Amino acid sequence: MLAPAAGTKVRAGMLGTGHSHFSGKYKAMMDSPDYEVVGVAENNTAAKAAMQKDPRYASVKWIDEETLLHDPSISLIVVECRVWEAIPWGKKVIAAGKHLHVEKPVGNDWKAFKELVEEARRKNLLLQTGYLWRWHQGVMAALEAAKKGWLGEVYMVRGTMNSDRGPDERAVEAKYKGGGLFELSGHVIDRVVELLGRPKTVKSWLRHDTSVADELADNNLAVFEFDKALAVIAQSAKMGGSGDHRSLEIIGTDGTILVHPESAPPRMRVFMRTAQGPYKAGWQDITLPPQPRFIADFAELARAIQTRKPLKHSYDHELLLHETLLRASGEIA
Repeated sequence: MLAPAAGTKVRAGMLGTGHSHFSGKYKAMMDSPDYEVVGVAENNTAAKAAMQKDPRYASVKWIDEETLLHDPSISLIVVECRVWEAIPWGKKVIAAGKHLHVEKPVGNDWKAFKELVEEARRKNLLLQTGYLWRWHQGVMAALEAAKKGWLGEVYMVRGTMNSDRGPDERAVEAKYKGGGLFELSGHVIDRVVELLGRPKTVKSWLRHDTSVADELADNNLAVFEFDKALAVIAQSAKMGGSGDHRSLEIIGTDGTILVHPESAPPRMRVFMRTAQGPYKAGWQDITLPPQPRFIADFAELARAIQTRKPLKHSYDHELLLHETLLRASGEIA
């Protein structure tokens, strides 16, 4: 596995700036003691020119793509792209022998995604996708309670991942059968499959129900069937205040944890029949500290690179997550 010398920072670069997470991820790496950001490559001249005028990016060192891909001192490339760019750009990074962090969702071509992951595995290169709930304290606590048996027999998981999209965002999401569900519900599916594994069946209702004059699937429901559990994910694209409404709920025979909302501030509502772990019997409300994005996943990525150890979320997990997202989005059966 490609790794920096012991005790030194991970030299990293960024390819593309087109994803909405670019700013946060650039700042997270710049603020981290684990990284040295060598530069950012942006092939879209108009986008690059606009960013060069933005004082938020005054510290960016702009480099060309070839320099980024072929600098032997760079261990990691972070791909901040649009959906249709994720797989071809990711393949460039793996071909260049670099570890890869790539934005979600990673395209809608299942065969191409499998090839990307298997090539990374073959070359012993790390591949991490940018799903945010992997590191949310409330979501992690809910999964911990379920895995440790504190909730009894888990038979239901429910999640919401709504948005309030404007015309430009709707136009992008409308390119895909799954619409808003394809764009956002992978965050929830990621947690569902970590807890419950591969669903036996997936059934989706991908609907356009608002009066907006486009073809975006903007009112969506997906139901995942497991041997002894169901998971239900709802997603809509025209909800005011949606960012502070997103939720995950895990229900078992002996307890329930609802993470809602995920922010502003994040809260948990917990019920336990009997005291379990840190939780008392009965209902309790817990307010969590702020959950800054991108800090924990980049810390995990640096740990894996520096120690030459696997990531917490394996190649097989990334494959299962993306397969299940594409099943829910109507891309594959």
